Amino acid sequence: MKLNLVSSRTGATWVKLGIKTFFRQPLALAGLFFMFMAIMTLTTMLPLIGLPMAMTLLPAATLGLMAATREATLGKFPMPLILLSAFRSGKHLAHAMLTLGVLYAVGFLIAMGGSYLVDGGGFARLYMGGSMPSQDLLQSADFQIAMWIFIGMHLPLSLMFWHAPALVFWHGLSPVKSLFFSIVACFRNFWAFTVFGVMWMGVMVLTVLAITTLASLVGSPDLAGTLMFPALLLIATMFFTSLYFTFSDCFTESPELP
Repeated sequence: MKLNLVSSRTGATWVKLGIKTFFRQPLALAGLFFMFMAIMTLTTMLPLIGLPMAMTLLPAATLGLMAATREATLGKFPMPLILLSAFRSGKHLAHAMLTLGVLYAVGFLIAMGGSYLVDGGGFARLYMGGSMPSQDLLQSADFQIAMWIFIGMHLPLSLMFWHAPALVFWHGLSPVKSLFFSIVACFRNFWAFTVFGVMWMGVMVLTVLAITTLASLVGSPDLAGTLMFPALLLIATMFFTSLYFTFSDCFTESPELP
């Protein structure tokens, strides 16, 4: 395995490839993303164990979406079972991916717990969709501090796990080594990832503006609400599609892939 250094312009290429690949197999990739969201949502709803279980499955599910993208780039139609790629390639890989998932779940719960200690769980309940925010809650100092504590703790966690599932699956790294190389790759290619993030934010903002403008032109405010959710889901699908390209450009693939 070799870590590659890429130019800042590569971040824009990742976004373009994510969008282009999505439109090669829009039904398959959108359907897989909706399945991914449904699995995460239903798992989270389980009493007590739901949230830790969902966070444990997240790396494996993300790997499944990356594998689906790889299939699409090869001109193949990714089938639903590809979401289980991490668990269909032998006990060793399945165990490694579950270990990675447990590490992510622990890190996520620590970050969420840090915010809970500040505001008594106000931000945590909002983040998990368990309550509607009031104006007073959003403006409270404790809530805002809790939000920034979570962001500050979750950001390095996200960078450690950005490439980790793919490194475990395609390069056979141990979970701990995959976390190390993932965050190193993100820092060594900082400007490419900065461009990548800024461009996706731009795509999302332009989508929102286009929908609100269309609703205003036709004189139907309800149209914006009707179109906004599915449009943002499609943008999220394209974003997840682009993740594979951030990995494939940052690391030289092994000669043989499962």
